[in-house]
Amino acid sequence: MYRFKLKIPDHKFHKYALNYQYQTNSVLNDLSVSAKQKGYLTKTEFLKICSWKTPRSKPLCVINNEEFIREITFISFKTKSDQLRIEILRLLKGVSWPTASAILHFCHKDQFPILDFRALYTLGYKEVPKYNYSFWKNYTEYCRILGNQFNLDLRSVDRALWQFSKEHQNR
Repeated sequence: MYRFKLKIPDHKFHKYALNYQYQTNSVLNDLSVSAKQKGYLTKTEFLKICSWKTPRSKPLCVINNEEFIREITFISFKTKSDQLRIEILRLLKGVSWPTASAILHFCHKDQFPILDFRALYTLGYKEVPKYNYSFWKNYTEYCRILGNQFNLDLRSVDRALWQFSKEHQNR
């Protein structure tokens, strides 16, 4: 149904993962550990992730109250339903598919990729498709296959996909 065609030659995949040039770990590492231990996000943590992924969404994200953020993220991090896990996060104001994927990427005990136009470019998409759960599921499965193929965690896969686009895609 959805087709992904990796633009990175196999022998260069690790190189792109290592050349990733964007602030992340220092900004979100502590937050990631804390959220995984607690099983939810505080409003401050939520706003940091949203700001990192999509700074333009901040005015909407701020509207969410602390209790709602905690409840929604708690359900997302604890449910066994993949569909509920991603889609419930979209109930939070300012949270679209890419931001929801970033929350799961950094805060869920399982590995999830970050949905991003750069990664999609590297996987053969010239334009951003219409997001839905079916697309998300296929994208996640494909990124996990790449992780297994290259013996990398999904953070490294995400970095490689992003960096290749940064170096080759014209906006």
